[in-house]
Amino acid sequence: MGTEPTLSADSGLRIADFCREIETYLCRKNDGHLIRVTGPSFDLVAGWAQQGVPLKVACAGIDRYFERYYRQGPRRRPVKIDFCDADVLDVFDEWRRAVGISRQSTVDGRQSATGRRSLPEHLERVVTRLSSARASGSLDAGFDSLIDAVERELDEARASAGGVRGDARRVMIERLAVLDADLLRQARTTIDERTRAGLAREAEADLAAFRASMPPDAFTRAREAAIDRLVRDRFGLPTIAYLQA
Repeated sequence: MGTEPTLSADSGLRIADFCREIETYLCRKNDGHLIRVTGPSFDLVAGWAQQGVPLKVACAGIDRYFERYYRQGPRRRPVKIDFCDADVLDVFDEWRRAVGISRQSTVDGRQSATGRRSLPEHLERVVTRLSSARASGSLDAGFDSLIDAVERELDEARASAGGVRGDARRVMIERLAVLDADLLRQARTTIDERTRAGLAREAEADLAAFRASMPPDAFTRAREAAIDRLVRDRFGLPTIAYLQA
């Protein structure tokens, strides 16, 4: 993932500021080539802001498009922000489900255009990201035995995921949730209180667009889930759980 803009710890960014940050981020991803976010492109990005898409989530969607773009071979022209729309909405949909915000909480009801990954595709991505996280050096030795165990189980699951149905599929999905919780628990133990407080402020900023419409207990749950999401980002950890609508 590329270098991300810094989020303010208050109630989030105004639409114009959000669009400016996205333009700057896109410029960096395009190796300094400036593609203006104006006209219809501004309206598109403003729509993300109006839906409550956190800046980091939008950047993660842009990253996802660029990852796919690079896999297609040498680049030929700079990427326009419009090309990233489906990926941004996909990542927003994943974030929304992870923190417990319903589709009805978004402003205009737009949904992902590319659909959810199948279970085999999900497992493949999880194994790849776990390997990348370990190789990056961002994880201490305390993760090694847990990651080894997780990767073994995921390899076994991948061998049969395409043909698993009914109760067997349900059991597999439940097991993925347990593995996910174990990995996240390990990550949380390595974070000090000062860092956690900073992540909590950032989580509240990400949720600012939804806070007024959420009951206090729902906001508390969403806040904890958003902190978990930021912990994952900090260590480059995937979501092992297979999130369903």
